[in-house]
Amino acid sequence: MTTKPLARPRRPAAEDTAPAPARVTIRGTARTSRRFTVPRAVRRASGPVGLVLLWFLTSATGLLPESVLASPVDVVRQAVELTKSGELPDAIAASGRRAATGFLIGAAVALSLSLLAGLFRLGEDVIDSSMGMFRAIPWVGLIPLFIVWFGIEETPKIALVALGVTYPLYFNIYGGIRSTDAQLVEAARMMGLGRLGLIAYVILPSALPGALVGLRYALSTAWLALVFAEQINADAGLGYLMSNAQQYFRTDVIVLCLAVYALLGLACDFAVRVLSRRLLTWRANFEGEA
Repeated sequence: MTTKPLARPRRPAAEDTAPAPARVTIRGTARTSRRFTVPRAVRRASGPVGLVLLWFLTSATGLLPESVLASPVDVVRQAVELTKSGELPDAIAASGRRAATGFLIGAAVALSLSLLAGLFRLGEDVIDSSMGMFRAIPWVGLIPLFIVWFGIEETPKIALVALGVTYPLYFNIYGGIRSTDAQLVEAARMMGLGRLGLIAYVILPSALPGALVGLRYALSTAWLALVFAEQINADAGLGYLMSNAQQYFRTDVIVLCLAVYALLGLACDFAVRVLSRRLLTWRANFEGEA
């Protein structure tokens, strides 16, 4: 009888002998806390409110004499009185008409020149160098010349506002047109777009962000130019109130008129910011770190 050899026991593999890793379950004990953030509207208003508060404290403690600058309480009181008498609303309406008329004229001129210079090389050669030369001339220094040309009525005031609006709008629109991506233009031509389609669907949308930036500058410049323009023999408007207040050293009325100018400029800037958000929804912008 033959016997079969006994089978040698199989040596376990290394992975068989290694102990199985223990499962460890870690339960989170830290609770996620919501960080409190101050609303952006409050943060944006904190600067002006802080300045007004500092102004009030320095006036109340006597560090800022009333002969130098009236207190905020006097300015608010004067605003209420002039509003009740109707002088302040009439002055705002007169200044608003001048600013709107000058802005529309300057915007029309700037848009026409920027389109000619931006779209055509001949227009650039003829217009852009001249605009660069005239921009170096301070437009406030043209007031005496405007008085000689147009007299002392409404025309020189409107012309000064229009001139102040023209430069920022022209250079921003012109720069926006010329910053259009050349590869995008070439791709649009390969797709069969003609000259008008190329301008309407490629070049002008690419120039829109620059045009909106120029619009913000132009609106602020319009109110700045109006401050100087209404010093030219004005018989109505905020500048007229300031001129009368200057003769009687009424710093409360002067500060009130300056505050109204600032609020009107701030309202125009806010309107352009809202318009930019609506028109540039297709454009991804960097909005700053949190």
